[in-house]
Amino acid sequence: MRELPNVKDLFEARSLAVIGASATPGKIGYSIVKNIVNDGYTGKLYPVNPKGGEVLGFPIYKCLKDIPGEVDVAVITVPSNFVFDAVRECAEKGVKFLPIITSGFSEIGNKEEEKQIIAFAREHGMRVLGPNIFGYSSSKISLNAAFGPNNLRKGGVAIITQSGALGIAMMGKTTVECVGLSCVVSIGNKADLDEADLLEYLENDPETRVILMYIEGVQKGQRLLSVLERVTRKKPVVVIKSGRSSRGAMAAASHTGSLAGADNVFEAVMKQAGVMRAESLDEAFAWCKFLTAAPAPKGENTCIVTNGGGVGVMATDASEKYGLNLYDDQAKLKEIFSPVTPEFGSTKNPVDITGQAGYKEYSQALTAALENPAIHSVVALYCETAVFTAETLQAMMKESYEKYQKAGKPLLFSIIGGEKIEKAIVNIREDQIPVFPDVYQAVSCMGAMYNYSRHAALPAPVIEARKLNVPRIKETIAKAKADGRTFLLPWESKVVMDECGIRMPRNAIARSHDEAIKLAKEVGYPLVMKVASKDIIHKSDAGGVKLNINDDAGLLKAYEDILTSCKKYKADAKIDGMELCEQVKLTTETIVGARRDASFGPTVMFGLGGIYVEVLKDVVFRSLPVSRAEAKGMVAGIRAHKLLEGVRGEKPKDIDGVADVILGLGALIQAVEEISDIEVNPIVVNEAGKGVIALDVRILLY
Repeated sequence: MRELPNVKDLFEARSLAVIGASATPGKIGYSIVKNIVNDGYTGKLYPVNPKGGEVLGFPIYKCLKDIPGEVDVAVITVPSNFVFDAVRECAEKGVKFLPIITSGFSEIGNKEEEKQIIAFAREHGMRVLGPNIFGYSSSKISLNAAFGPNNLRKGGVAIITQSGALGIAMMGKTTVECVGLSCVVSIGNKADLDEADLLEYLENDPETRVILMYIEGVQKGQRLLSVLERVTRKKPVVVIKSGRSSRGAMAAASHTGSLAGADNVFEAVMKQAGVMRAESLDEAFAWCKFLTAAPAPKGENTCIVTNGGGVGVMATDASEKYGLNLYDDQAKLKEIFSPVTPEFGSTKNPVDITGQAGYKEYSQALTAALENPAIHSVVALYCETAVFTAETLQAMMKESYEKYQKAGKPLLFSIIGGEKIEKAIVNIREDQIPVFPDVYQAVSCMGAMYNYSRHAALPAPVIEARKLNVPRIKETIAKAKADGRTFLLPWESKVVMDECGIRMPRNAIARSHDEAIKLAKEVGYPLVMKVASKDIIHKSDAGGVKLNINDDAGLLKAYEDILTSCKKYKADAKIDGMELCEQVKLTTETIVGARRDASFGPTVMFGLGGIYVEVLKDVVFRSLPVSRAEAKGMVAGIRAHKLLEGVRGEKPKDIDGVADVILGLGALIQAVEEISDIEVNPIVVNEAGKGVIALDVRILLY
């Protein structure tokens, strides 16, 4: 068995064959050869077709073995029923990489043949790109082995795309948007090479400064996350993913599962890895182009310079949305900008140099911002006026941008106006100057830059080692499975929580009225009564929970009420008894859950809890493992986080206690593979230093 080749040989191939090359214009085998020739591939090109002949001045070899010398890459374009034969021929020749353009495999249900091809290729030391792709390009060797547009602009953006049609469209859009590419790779069915494999090469590729990925689905999420966490420390990664809606979400028996939805986990995991998710292609391209050239900011202070109050206000709103910190030292701003601002203008941020500002005033204002070390980045806005022509505007922008680039300070522009301004934008972009016709798009680019710089500056996470008595937990689970159950009963869940160091109220199980009265004295009034039944998972829905039970009479009435409600809810439910629990004073209720995600493996959730968790859906997810800092960051990540930080005179809550629960459940689901879902809801969070109490726990098993 040959050793598998390095992905470098795909992007830096010294020789390339096109199997299925054609001399007939319009055929894929012709288009690929044409693009390779037109883009000036620096290696050796070998068209292959049993018919022989010639294409674009290159002889067509009848088979691979006729080719003199080695072949690094063989692009396969033959019909699907001939692909396996071509792969065998490549094995005999010692080819390293096989981009398979051909469709007709797993995307239409033909999974077995695809698996056979991949297994055979790997057994013979070959890697497969695809199948079902449009090809790939690599500017390093001037290669465009795809049936999309040619004459691609060289630059620092690498594109990895799962969609073929959209990928081709993206290649075309890069020309319109003046985006330079280091490579474009279509991964199609990703039966072998996937995003993680390609990212490992791009991570250290000096020509790639920003990576853009279009993803439809993730198969090996844990490996992808591991690679992304490393790559984003070195260069920005932008992702577009289809499938935001919840229609594709799998139904689950726990809130943790149902709230994960079709997209929530992906969104959270990408954020955790430092990947920036764009809402649209336009936004993605704008970010990529700006991030390719923007110098790293030396601080957080952004200044807006404008000739119109309205667009300045819009930019201020956009700054809040995209996380820009607007410099707010009024005295310093007045000192910097008074010399170039009319009396009826404003030196507040945004700095309004008024509609009468021309070339001179704009240049002076931008120079003042450039030269002051307290200002770290600038957004320059322009509304078309009669005193400042499009031609002089272009000159000012080019001159200012070059100064900022030389000084290493980020600057971008948004200019708004009529036909002349629109034409000016096209011309300015040709000079690789970041200019946008929309204020929000401009500010979002600066926000993306800061999001990336903040992530890159974070210290490496420190993962705490947590010891669990795994044998005891597995013993408890084994008893439940022996009973034919796929979930733990309350008293079994309490055993597991004890091993995780998660405090629960005092409790006991009563199997009769008399036993309930006896055990109530041990638990103590006031108490809570919950139905104990393996047939009723969501107790509140069945009327299986009673609060504020203060005496024996109330206890007996609650017992009967729960029995009646639960039998009405599910007549055939087997009720084992009633769980009597110490009643805890409710303060802020939260939820912590953990589950095994189909793509990313063990994940953990935190959010605002209680009975309305499904309605509020104020939750965040992370892939495991997480550090304590990340666990506390999850608490800060929900919309209602201020409830835990202390509001209206309340003292801050025990966020460290919440983090302990997050880390405990994370360690549990990682260590015990028999568990599919865990939900602790509600968790009552007391004041800082006074701990948290888990009132109810649901543990589901495979």
